[in-house]
Amino acid sequence: MAIDRVLNSDSMNEQEENFNASLRPVSFDECIGQKNVKEKLAIAIEAAKQRGEPLEHILFYGPPGLGKTTLAHVIANEMNAKIKTTSGPALVKQGDVMGLLSNVNTGDILFIDEIHRLSTVVEEFIYPAMEDFRVDFTVDSGMHAKTINFPLKRFTLIGATTRAGLLSAPLRGRFGMLYHLDFYSSDELAQIIERSAKLLNLVSQDSAIELIAKRSRGTPRIANRLLKRVRDYAQVKGKGKLTTDIVASSLKMEQIDELGLDELDRSFLKALANIYNGGPAGIEAIAATLGEEKDTLEDVVEPYLLQIGFLRRTNRGREITEQACKHLDITLKTKKQPDDTELL
Repeated sequence: MAIDRVLNSDSMNEQEENFNASLRPVSFDECIGQKNVKEKLAIAIEAAKQRGEPLEHILFYGPPGLGKTTLAHVIANEMNAKIKTTSGPALVKQGDVMGLLSNVNTGDILFIDEIHRLSTVVEEFIYPAMEDFRVDFTVDSGMHAKTINFPLKRFTLIGATTRAGLLSAPLRGRFGMLYHLDFYSSDELAQIIERSAKLLNLVSQDSAIELIAKRSRGTPRIANRLLKRVRDYAQVKGKGKLTTDIVASSLKMEQIDELGLDELDRSFLKALANIYNGGPAGIEAIAATLGEEKDTLEDVVEPYLLQIGFLRRTNRGREITEQACKHLDITLKTKKQPDDTELL
């Protein structure tokens, strides 16, 4: 049975999307973290403005929750452009894309989240739109079918993906700028949480904010989600102020430890240690053991465990590290070494 996660940075409901949108920065000056990416984008935007041209197409890739959507909206604000947003799974047929492209004006931005999930038909349809700003749209079918060459206004396509390896080479090659987003440091997350707390009119201690930051897995979306949970806890169990004790109690109730690991992370590592004797074990086998989707483990759980050195990926499968065993107080069984007679 799948475990409900507080730390799931991969998906959001409508209420949470609205919550995050209210905290979203609108300019590079308000953005915290990703310094190198911001500097490159700022130069590209200024150059495009001076030439009076739209930006090149941009691809953001990296783990979920690191600000790909936020950067797309910031770029739109910096370019004084309108932004239209959609996602790969929502674009099923050519008509879906045509409806978007026909309403795009010069300089507008089309943002496609989860762009790696575009169907082959849609992907091939947008190739000429990205390169030549035109599309060949087929009207009717059978004997009466005819193709109309439809010119488009110059726009900027911004794609976001958590799995850049799933993008086809032709699609990836049509992006002029590709940027990888890294996990945030605790100091950067503390600044983000402090900014969000001020926007929510929350009174907080610096030590409480630092505690949330250290348990946010390097991800702003998780930091804001934890802030929301702690705010509710402080309102009911305290006096509304975020103190160290309130935050610690709230995160303990959510079963989030000092490194930001939750129940699913610990279950993943314990299964690898206890059932597969530390590994190597295939991701499909671990997913079946936990009753979770393989993609969930690969996209949401593993990146952070790899980042903090608790997990190794090898050609033979996943392996737990000694550091993870110490954190979870696990002792692996000594693997039996074959003697000479067994080799004969």
